[in-house]
Amino acid sequence: MSVSRFAPSPTGRLHLGHAYSAVLGRRAAATWRVRLEDLDPTRSRPEFVDGILEDLAWLGLAADGDLLVQSRRLRLYADALEQLRGEGLVYPCFCTRADIAASLTAPHGDAASGYPGTCRGLADDPARRSSTPHSWRLDSGKALDLAGQPSWTEVDGRIFVARPHQIGDAILARKDAPASYHLACVVDDAASDVTLVVRGQDLRLSTPVQRLLQLLLGLREPTYLHHRLVTHDDGRRLAKRDQAPTLAAMRAAGMDGPALAEALAKDCLPSGFRFASA
Repeated sequence: MSVSRFAPSPTGRLHLGHAYSAVLGRRAAATWRVRLEDLDPTRSRPEFVDGILEDLAWLGLAADGDLLVQSRRLRLYADALEQLRGEGLVYPCFCTRADIAASLTAPHGDAASGYPGTCRGLADDPARRSSTPHSWRLDSGKALDLAGQPSWTEVDGRIFVARPHQIGDAILARKDAPASYHLACVVDDAASDVTLVVRGQDLRLSTPVQRLLQLLLGLREPTYLHHRLVTHDDGRRLAKRDQAPTLAAMRAAGMDGPALAEALAKDCLPSGFRFASA
């Protein structure tokens, strides 16, 4: 049985791009789950949770099973991180963003990787860890040596092979959150028996490190559908921070939700929107 999911962050109201992704996921699988990725305590809001559920109901999209909420699943992420720690595949990083930026602009900084590896070789110091804020980073070199080069398959049959520079020493737990997007995503997809990950093509860059984590944690490999992004007619991305037209505004203007969902399933967009070129 095919299982997909829709996993918005409750940090703003949903827009047409979210609706397109949700409709594709609902139509592509026999079972469709909804997950709230609310691990950012500074931006997640209860009113946006309510808004997400209202918007999905308006579109006529009903999830199968209970709503999954990441903030209620912290123990699972901690267990996964501990498994990686036990295998020596993660290390604490005490760098601030300013530290990293300064290192990357230095004459020998590695700007290509996004992180210069400052803390990778430090001896473990429990006293420092207990007193100093830190994140946990994946030691990508050790991880790739152990798991090999990850690959993934798109729903159309194309196979992509990840390159080391696409992974880097990704953050798996942050100073202000118990798990990063990468770690929580793979743990939750496995727990929900997801077989098809449907998301925008902008998140294809997340797939290499997530596939590597699935290999390291012994988790099931899903198939992926990275779909085209919906933009304004002038090519501008739809973004919460740019106050993109919301589904709530479309509903208030009298648009029919199920009719919109049916149109999106046929790749038909309302006036004023278009698909970004691949």
